[in-house]
Amino acid sequence: MRYRSLKQAVEDLRRTGQLLEIEEPIDPHLQAAEIQRRVYQAEGPAILYRHVVGSSFPMVSNLFGTIERTRYLFRHTLKAVRQLVTMKLDPSQAFKHPLKSLGSLPTARNMLPKKVRGGPVLAHQITIDQLPQLTSWPDDGGPFITLPQVYTEDPNQPGLMNSNLGMYRIQLAGNDYQENDEIGLHYQLHRGIGVHHAAAIERDEPFRVNIFVGGTPAMTLAAVMPLPEGMSELMFAGALSGHRIEMIPQPNRPAIYAQADFCITGTVEPNRLLPEGPFGDHLGYYSLKHDFPVLKVEAVSHRPNAIWPFTVVGRPPQEDTSFGKIIHEITGPIIPEVLPGVKEIHAVDAAGVHPLLLAIGSERYVPYARQRTPQELLTTANAILGQGQLSLAKYLWIAAQEDAPALDCHDIPNFFQHILQRVDWQRDLHFQTRTTIDTLDYSGDGLNAGSKVVIAAAGPVRRELPREIPGDLSLPTGINKARLIMPGVLAVSGLEFNKDEQSRGLGCLTQLPDTHPVNQFPLIVIVDDADFAARSLNNFLWVAFTRSNPAADLYGIGAFTEQKHWGCTGSLILDARIKPHHAPPLMEDPAVTRSVDQLAAPGGPLHGVI
Repeated sequence: MRYRSLKQAVEDLRRTGQLLEIEEPIDPHLQAAEIQRRVYQAEGPAILYRHVVGSSFPMVSNLFGTIERTRYLFRHTLKAVRQLVTMKLDPSQAFKHPLKSLGSLPTARNMLPKKVRGGPVLAHQITIDQLPQLTSWPDDGGPFITLPQVYTEDPNQPGLMNSNLGMYRIQLAGNDYQENDEIGLHYQLHRGIGVHHAAAIERDEPFRVNIFVGGTPAMTLAAVMPLPEGMSELMFAGALSGHRIEMIPQPNRPAIYAQADFCITGTVEPNRLLPEGPFGDHLGYYSLKHDFPVLKVEAVSHRPNAIWPFTVVGRPPQEDTSFGKIIHEITGPIIPEVLPGVKEIHAVDAAGVHPLLLAIGSERYVPYARQRTPQELLTTANAILGQGQLSLAKYLWIAAQEDAPALDCHDIPNFFQHILQRVDWQRDLHFQTRTTIDTLDYSGDGLNAGSKVVIAAAGPVRRELPREIPGDLSLPTGINKARLIMPGVLAVSGLEFNKDEQSRGLGCLTQLPDTHPVNQFPLIVIVDDADFAARSLNNFLWVAFTRSNPAADLYGIGAFTEQKHWGCTGSLILDARIKPHHAPPLMEDPAVTRSVDQLAAPGGPLHGVI
């Protein structure tokens, strides 16, 4: 079924037993979000909340809660969309496979947005405070829209084909916003909306924005899709939904999506910023309060029988993990075309997506006398870090395909072992200091500010990795526990972080000689709780790569600097302890947790689900 509206998708999930309806009143302040998190962790169904406290609109969550349900929602169009994305990059495919290409023509026709004079979304007018006031975490600065489709058009070339549709969080109330008149608009440096905003400023004209909520699920996925150059999100949504996206042109302002459930129209107030946040974000910590643009609300409308879709972000995995998986399924095969020399890339969800990239590339330089050292991999790494959202990565681990043709960077333990068997810490660490990182990442030394490191390994196996901790391993004072994470990776509990570490655990560890048996482990990670870090692979990935900034937090035994290149002759040490400047981790409200426990008790609507 090709859904033109959110209601059609919800009805289809109901018919096929993939929807749970809750009749009890559910509070959008914390309670709905905790239900969503726990149902997602249980791989449960989509949830329709029929009675929402403080609002007349029902809410739905967990639509994309499993990759199987996400594929189901787009089951009729995924194959054709993959083919179109491939042809966009390589038109010769149309000549190589003409019958397949002819089959994609209906999909191609659906990519052209359709201009209409009106639509259901304009049927009713309301105010911001009548919308569901979803608050996900106890210290959030107010209610937020968590599945918005923020639509803008290029001020220099207005129109549907020069538009941007992105998912930028929207704060509906709280802080210093004037109730019903102002809302917060948060977008990051790399986002397409920034180009449009800059153009409006350059032209000295109002920057107008429309925010859509709901409609076909394809519009939601389009808003987060990293698309090839020249393909608009409206085109992609049309292909994925199986129909042309209906847009209502507006005089002197962006068009309105006719089939949306809700639409907020407004204008960004020039030269006016207000504190936005805090907000519990996808790294598993709060993004703190910072000044961001203010949207002056001009109208709020909704369609008849509108449904408010939402998700919850937090420490991964969460529902947005399915977005990453389906995006990889669509775009993964074309990565070598976008980035020559790259076989595959894995943005590691458990580490917050942006902090950690794993990649496999070619090492083809000097094939007649290969020196078995990273060469082409370094060129490839720079290309990866210059590509869209991949540029936000802090850690890029990249291996040569030639060393292990079957290597899979989605098999994380095996990939780490492959690198650690071959890496030479004297040669294979390549830093970028004082650069940009994810706005939501507070491991750096300022907003958007941090560093990157490329760990590129190629060549034969250099060492065997220990698979257990020697019983007689002695560690310095201040290191009170050691746990094996995986072969070659040791987690140790250190004292609480202190800037003066020379006489404490970290300082003593770096002073050990190269002959100390701890150097059997090429990677040592200092954490606050080694038991927690070793309890699961996801725990390790989250702690190690969200709580560290490469240039500041990588140390080594036998460290040296030569011609401005830093390396070490012994183990590499990663300090992944919580530092004073880090944002606080997300924690549920115990009272809300108890209320959800009651819903899961025998006779409750969530019994047997969570």
